[in-house]
Formats: sequence, C-alpha cells, structure tokens
Amino acid sequence: MATETVRVLVVGTHPDDCDFKAGGVACKYADRGEDVLFVSMTNGEAGHHELAGRELVSRRLAEAEASAAVADAEFEAFDVPDGRLQPSLENRNRLIRRIREFRPDLVLTHRPNDYHPDHRYTAQLVRDAAYLVAVPNVCPATPALDRNPVFAYLSDTFERPYPFSPDAVVDIDDAIERKFEMLDCHESQMYEWLPSVEGTLDDVPDDPDARFEWLRDGGLPHVEALSDVANRYRDDLVQRYGTDGEHVRYAEAFEASEYGRPLTDEVVERLFPF
Repeated sequence: MATETVRVLVVGTHPDDCDFKAGGVACKYADRGEDVLFVSMTNGEAGHHELAGRELVSRRLAEAEASAAVADAEFEAFDVPDGRLQPSLENRNRLIRRIREFRPDLVLTHRPNDYHPDHRYTAQLVRDAAYLVAVPNVCPATPALDRNPVFAYLSDTFERPYPFSPDAVVDIDDAIERKFEMLDCHESQMYEWLPSVEGTLDDVPDDPDARFEWLRDGGLPHVEALSDVANRYRDDLVQRYGTDGEHVRYAEAFEASEYGRPLTDEVVERLFPF
C-alpha cells in the first residue's frame, strides 16, 4: 500500500544553515522519495571577509543550490540582507505564504535562544507563523492549511534559558559522506570565511581534494562538532536503535516546538522513519 509523501521544510537563516543542521536527514528523506525544501531567510551578503554585495550574494546562492542538489532537495532564499533580518509583519506574512504554498508536514528551524540575531529572529518568525498558517483570514490570497504542520527545532549547544532537549535523534552515518559533499559546495564559507574567523585560513589546502579531506577531518570547529551530537544523545540513539546506537558516529537531533501539531510517538515514526 502506497504511503503519502512526507514534505519537509527546513528554514535556516543563512544559505549554509540547513546543511549543517539537517543535511543528513535531507539526504535520507530524498532516498525515500520525500520532498525537502531548504529556505534561507537572508541572502548571505555579510558572510565573507573580502567579498560583499551582489557578488557575494550570487556566489552564496549558487553554492547553496549546488549543495541542495546533492541531497536532491530544493533551495531558495529571501532577498533580505544578512545581518539585518527583522521579525516584521512583512517577513512574517511572506513566510506564512511560503509555508502554505509548500504545505509541509514538518518544519525545522533554529531555536529562539541563539548567539546570532538573525537566527533568533528566524525562530521568532517561524513561531509567529506557526498558528497563523491555518487561519484563513490571515494572508487570505494564499489558501490556509487544513492543519498545522509539526514545528521542531534544529540542535544547538546553548544552555540558557534552557538546553536543547531532543524528541528525535537520527543516525546519519549512512548519509555523512553526502553531508560533507554538501558542505564542500559552500566554498566561500568552509574554505574562506569561517577559516578567516577562526584564524586558520593559511591551513586550508589549495588542492580541491586535499581541501575536502581537510574539511572531513575536522579542519573547522563547526565541522568537527558534527560528531558531538551522537555523543551528547547516545542514550537516545540506543533507545531508538538498540545496541546499534552505541556505534553511531554522526547524528542529527530535533526538539519539538510547543506550537503546531504535537510530535507524538506515532508522528515521530512517520516524520522520522529512519
């Protein structure tokens, strides 16, 4: 008996956010024939130490499209300047319309407690849209959803006002090579901007193959930290996968939001069927 396709919307703030936090499950959804859309709430124009303006925007969006293609996902970005995202009515309504158009079963986004103001405002915009996507008199030109999707948060390590507490932890060992390939597409970030921030720009190899190995081997703290998720939530992995969970090296984790459809055990099995 055929089952209904699961539709997953990942709302990140910058063009590489979805890849870092949900690139593995995106690949796993694609393997099952599910539909995945990555949305960046900003155009990424602030994310470089040398480039700027439309030149950087064009480059970052091309990188994000190439990365999404690795996961067989779609990518699009709002033309909002990086570093200047506001939780405005205009941005909320734009997001409401896009959620309605895509009609997701699951929406993943940042938590509201985060170091970056753009991340915090993305979280607020998604939370503010969560109920209104099903209210017909809001943005009436775009038909309202019959029911709310599940809204859930991407993992982070922030402790205040409360730490991340996952409701679904997914083994992505079978997708980790593709996730590294996705990150490799973001050349301006992985091999230029982030190393410049870390003071390791001179360590980045010039050869593309050597550069990729440098990335895979944890040349960036952001990438090295990818393996920490499985270690932090080892008990959850064992509960989900049995003794196999003891050997998972890479995982992605998601925490249900109080808004939208409840993430019951039955819904977890449908939306995270891995």
